[in-house]
Amino acid sequence: MEVWFADKLPDDIVELWPRLLERAEVDGLYPFICRRDDPYRPEDLSTVDAVRLDTELAVDFAEDRRRRLPYWSSPPATDVLPDDDDPDDIAPWPHDPGHPFESWPGLAPAEPVTGAGMSPAEAAGRAVAELLRTEPFVRTCQLALVPARRSADVPAIVGWAAGAPLPLLCALLRSWEERFGARVVSGFGGALTVSVARPPLDLAQAELLALEHVLSTADNIVDDPPGPLPEYANGLAGQSTWRFWWDWHPRVARAGR
Repeated sequence: MEVWFADKLPDDIVELWPRLLERAEVDGLYPFICRRDDPYRPEDLSTVDAVRLDTELAVDFAEDRRRRLPYWSSPPATDVLPDDDDPDDIAPWPHDPGHPFESWPGLAPAEPVTGAGMSPAEAAGRAVAELLRTEPFVRTCQLALVPARRSADVPAIVGWAAGAPLPLLCALLRSWEERFGARVVSGFGGALTVSVARPPLDLAQAELLALEHVLSTADNIVDDPPGPLPEYANGLAGQSTWRFWWDWHPRVARAGR
Protein backbone atom coordinates (compact mmCIF):
# COMPACT_ATOMS: atom_id res chain seq x y z
CA MET A 1 0.00 0.00 0.00
CA GLU A 2 1.13 3.53 -0.73
CA VAL A 3 1.09 6.53 1.56
CA TRP A 4 -2.08 8.59 1.08
CA PHE A 5 -1.91 12.40 1.30
CA ALA A 6 -4.62 14.99 1.82
CA ASP A 7 -4.15 18.28 -0.01
CA LYS A 8 -3.86 20.10 3.33
CA LEU A 9 -4.46 19.64 7.03
CA PRO A 10 -8.19 19.26 7.72
CA ASP A 11 -9.72 22.16 9.64
CA ASP A 12 -10.88 19.74 12.34
CA ILE A 13 -7.55 17.91 12.59
CA VAL A 14 -7.43 18.15 16.42
CA GLU A 15 -10.82 16.47 16.82
CA LEU A 16 -10.16 14.07 13.94
CA TRP A 17 -6.76 12.83 15.13
CA PRO A 18 -7.86 10.61 18.05
CA ARG A 19 -10.42 8.91 15.82
CA LEU A 20 -7.84 8.30 13.10
CA LEU A 21 -5.39 6.88 15.61
CA GLU A 22 -7.95 4.57 17.20
CA ARG A 23 -9.00 3.38 13.75
CA ALA A 24 -5.34 2.83 12.81
CA GLU A 25 -5.09 0.16 15.49
CA VAL A 26 -7.62 -1.78 13.38
CA ASP A 27 -6.91 -0.85 9.75
CA GLY A 28 -3.17 -0.10 9.97
CA LEU A 29 -3.32 3.40 8.46
CA TYR A 30 -1.53 5.74 10.86
CA PRO A 31 -1.97 9.53 10.68
CA PHE A 32 1.22 11.55 10.24
CA ILE A 33 1.75 15.27 9.65
CA CYS A 34 4.49 15.90 7.11
CA ARG A 35 5.25 17.72 3.87
CA ARG A 36 4.44 15.74 0.74
CA ASP A 37 7.29 17.41 -1.19
CA ASP A 38 10.06 16.86 1.36
CA PRO A 39 12.74 14.49 0.09
CA TYR A 40 12.43 11.05 1.64
CA ARG A 41 14.24 7.74 1.61
CA PRO A 42 12.22 4.83 3.02
CA GLU A 43 14.05 2.51 5.40
CA ASP A 44 13.60 -1.26 5.27
CA LEU A 45 12.02 -2.28 8.58
CA SER A 46 14.43 -5.19 8.81
CA THR A 47 17.10 -2.66 9.79
CA VAL A 48 14.88 -1.57 12.70
CA ASP A 49 14.17 -5.19 13.66
CA ALA A 50 17.93 -5.82 13.77
CA VAL A 51 18.60 -3.14 16.40
CA ARG A 52 19.40 -4.61 19.81
CA LEU A 53 18.44 -1.48 21.63
CA ASP A 54 19.95 -1.98 25.08
CA THR A 55 23.23 -3.26 23.61
CA GLU A 56 23.56 -0.43 21.09
CA LEU A 57 22.70 2.24 23.64
CA ALA A 58 25.30 0.84 26.04
CA VAL A 59 27.98 1.28 23.35
CA ASP A 60 26.71 4.75 22.42
CA PHE A 61 26.61 5.72 26.10
CA ALA A 62 30.26 4.80 26.62
CA GLU A 63 31.34 6.85 23.59
CA ASP A 64 29.17 9.84 24.57
CA ARG A 65 30.56 9.83 28.10
CA ARG A 66 34.16 9.54 26.88
CA ARG A 67 33.68 12.51 24.54
CA ARG A 68 31.85 14.78 26.98
CA LEU A 69 33.48 13.98 30.32
CA PRO A 70 36.28 16.55 29.90
CA TYR A 71 33.72 19.31 29.35
CA TRP A 72 31.57 18.20 32.28
CA SER A 73 34.63 18.04 34.55
CA SER A 74 36.39 21.24 33.44
CA PRO A 75 34.03 23.47 31.44
CA PRO A 76 35.44 26.39 29.43
CA ALA A 77 35.33 29.73 31.24
CA THR A 78 32.54 30.94 28.95
CA ASP A 79 30.55 27.71 29.23
CA VAL A 80 30.16 27.51 25.45
CA LEU A 81 31.26 24.52 23.45
CA PRO A 82 34.73 24.87 21.91
CA ASP A 83 33.52 24.57 18.31
CA ASP A 84 31.23 27.65 18.49
CA ASP A 85 32.28 30.01 15.69
CA ASP A 86 31.11 33.26 17.25
CA PRO A 87 30.28 32.89 20.94
CA ASP A 88 29.97 36.67 21.36
CA ASP A 89 26.62 36.54 19.54
CA ILE A 90 24.98 34.08 21.93
CA ALA A 91 24.36 34.00 25.66
CA PRO A 92 26.61 31.52 27.46
CA TRP A 93 24.93 28.26 28.40
CA PRO A 94 24.82 27.36 32.07
CA HIS A 95 27.33 24.67 32.97
CA ASP A 96 26.01 21.17 32.30
CA PRO A 97 27.29 18.68 34.90
CA GLY A 98 26.14 15.85 32.63
CA HIS A 99 24.30 12.72 33.67
CA PRO A 100 25.01 11.03 37.01
CA PHE A 101 25.85 7.60 35.56
CA GLU A 102 29.34 6.11 35.23
CA SER A 103 28.12 3.07 33.32
CA TRP A 104 25.07 2.38 31.18
CA PRO A 105 22.14 2.20 33.66
CA GLY A 106 19.72 0.47 31.31
CA LEU A 107 16.41 1.65 29.90
CA ALA A 108 13.99 3.67 32.00
CA PRO A 109 11.32 1.44 33.54
CA ALA A 110 7.89 1.44 31.93
CA GLU A 111 5.14 3.62 33.29
CA PRO A 112 2.35 1.20 34.24
CA VAL A 113 -0.99 1.19 32.45
CA THR A 114 -3.59 2.07 35.05
CA GLY A 115 -6.52 3.31 32.96
CA ALA A 116 -6.61 6.50 35.04
CA GLY A 117 -4.72 8.80 32.68
CA MET A 118 -4.96 9.74 29.02
CA SER A 119 -5.23 7.14 26.30
CA PRO A 120 -2.61 7.25 23.52
CA ALA A 121 -5.26 8.69 21.18
CA GLU A 122 -6.15 11.45 23.66
CA ALA A 123 -2.50 12.30 24.26
CA ALA A 124 -1.87 12.45 20.51
CA GLY A 125 -4.83 14.78 19.98
CA ARG A 126 -3.43 17.07 22.66
CA ALA A 127 -0.01 17.02 20.98
CA VAL A 128 -1.56 17.98 17.63
CA ALA A 129 -3.34 20.92 19.29
CA GLU A 130 -0.04 22.04 20.88
CA LEU A 131 1.77 21.71 17.56
CA LEU A 132 -0.80 23.92 15.81
CA ARG A 133 -0.52 26.48 18.59
CA THR A 134 3.29 26.66 18.77
CA GLU A 135 4.64 25.72 15.33
CA PRO A 136 3.73 28.20 12.55
CA PHE A 137 5.13 26.02 9.75
CA VAL A 138 2.77 23.15 10.49
CA ARG A 139 0.12 24.85 8.33
CA THR A 140 2.35 24.21 5.30
CA CYS A 141 2.09 20.45 5.91
CA GLN A 142 -0.31 17.76 4.79
CA LEU A 143 -2.03 14.91 6.58
CA ALA A 144 -0.70 11.52 5.50
CA LEU A 145 -2.13 8.09 6.23
CA VAL A 146 0.73 5.61 6.40
CA PRO A 147 0.29 1.82 6.13
CA ALA A 148 2.15 0.46 9.15
CA ARG A 149 1.97 -2.20 11.84
CA ARG A 150 2.58 0.43 14.50
CA SER A 151 3.03 4.16 14.91
CA ALA A 152 6.74 3.84 15.71
CA ASP A 153 7.47 2.49 12.22
CA VAL A 154 5.94 5.45 10.38
CA PRO A 155 9.18 7.52 10.04
CA ALA A 156 10.97 4.53 8.48
CA ILE A 157 8.12 3.69 6.09
CA VAL A 158 7.73 7.30 4.95
CA GLY A 159 11.50 7.76 4.89
CA TRP A 160 11.66 10.79 7.15
CA ALA A 161 15.06 11.02 8.72
CA ALA A 162 16.57 14.54 8.67
CA GLY A 163 19.95 13.83 10.27
CA ALA A 164 18.58 11.13 12.56
CA PRO A 165 19.91 7.54 12.67
CA LEU A 166 16.59 6.14 11.50
CA PRO A 167 16.89 2.44 12.52
CA LEU A 168 17.98 3.40 16.04
CA LEU A 169 15.37 6.14 16.28
CA CYS A 170 12.53 3.82 15.26
CA ALA A 171 13.78 1.17 17.68
CA LEU A 172 13.63 3.81 20.42
CA LEU A 173 10.15 4.84 19.28
CA ARG A 174 8.98 1.21 19.44
CA SER A 175 10.30 0.91 22.96
CA TRP A 176 8.78 4.26 24.05
CA GLU A 177 5.50 3.14 22.51
CA GLU A 178 5.49 0.07 24.73
CA ARG A 179 6.81 1.69 27.90
CA PHE A 180 5.15 5.13 27.77
CA GLY A 181 2.28 4.95 25.28
CA ALA A 182 4.20 7.12 22.78
CA ARG A 183 2.85 7.79 19.28
CA VAL A 184 4.52 9.59 16.37
CA VAL A 185 2.59 12.73 15.42
CA SER A 186 4.65 14.69 12.88
CA GLY A 187 7.91 14.82 10.99
CA PHE A 188 8.73 17.77 8.75
CA GLY A 189 11.96 19.59 8.06
CA GLY A 190 14.28 18.33 10.76
CA ALA A 191 11.73 18.09 13.58
CA LEU A 192 9.87 15.08 14.97
CA THR A 193 6.97 15.33 17.43
CA VAL A 194 5.91 12.45 19.66
CA SER A 195 2.89 12.28 21.97
CA VAL A 196 3.18 10.43 25.27
CA ALA A 197 0.20 8.99 27.14
CA ARG A 198 2.15 7.76 30.18
CA PRO A 199 5.17 10.03 30.71
CA PRO A 200 7.47 9.24 33.63
CA LEU A 201 6.35 10.89 36.83
CA ASP A 202 9.32 10.58 39.15
CA LEU A 203 12.72 12.21 38.66
CA ALA A 204 14.80 9.04 38.84
CA GLN A 205 12.80 7.53 35.99
CA ALA A 206 12.97 10.81 34.04
CA GLU A 207 16.78 10.92 34.41
CA LEU A 208 17.07 7.51 32.77
CA LEU A 209 14.71 8.58 30.00
CA ALA A 210 16.64 11.83 29.45
CA LEU A 211 19.73 9.75 28.77
CA GLU A 212 17.80 7.82 26.10
CA HIS A 213 16.82 11.15 24.54
CA VAL A 214 20.48 12.21 24.49
CA LEU A 215 21.46 8.96 22.77
CA SER A 216 18.84 9.57 20.07
CA THR A 217 21.45 12.11 18.80
CA ALA A 218 18.81 14.87 18.45
CA ASP A 219 20.65 18.19 18.08
CA ASN A 220 18.25 20.13 20.30
CA ILE A 221 19.22 17.83 23.17
CA VAL A 222 22.85 16.99 22.37
CA ASP A 223 24.34 20.12 20.77
CA ASP A 224 21.87 22.90 21.52
CA PRO A 225 20.38 21.90 24.86
CA PRO A 226 17.57 23.84 26.55
CA GLY A 227 19.58 23.70 29.77
CA PRO A 228 21.78 21.37 31.81
CA LEU A 229 20.81 17.72 31.52
CA PRO A 230 19.39 17.54 35.07
CA GLU A 231 17.02 20.39 34.18
CA TYR A 232 16.03 18.65 30.95
CA ALA A 233 15.30 15.46 32.90
CA ASN A 234 13.21 17.37 35.42
CA GLY A 235 11.17 18.83 32.54
CA LEU A 236 10.39 15.34 31.21
CA ALA A 237 8.49 14.36 34.34
CA GLY A 238 4.82 14.50 33.36
CA GLN A 239 5.61 15.92 29.88
CA SER A 240 3.16 14.51 27.33
CA THR A 241 4.77 15.91 24.15
CA TRP A 242 8.37 15.28 23.17
CA ARG A 243 10.07 17.30 20.42
CA PHE A 244 13.29 16.32 18.68
CA TRP A 245 15.11 18.08 15.87
CA TRP A 246 18.20 17.43 13.81
CA ASP A 247 20.08 19.78 11.51
CA TRP A 248 18.21 18.96 8.34
CA HIS A 249 19.93 18.26 5.02
CA PRO A 250 17.66 17.51 2.04
CA ARG A 251 18.09 13.99 0.74
CA VAL A 252 18.23 13.14 -2.93
CA ALA A 253 16.00 10.08 -3.03
CA ARG A 254 12.24 10.30 -2.59
CA ALA A 255 9.74 7.69 -1.57
CA GLY A 256 7.72 6.16 -4.35
CA ARG A 257 4.02 6.90 -3.95
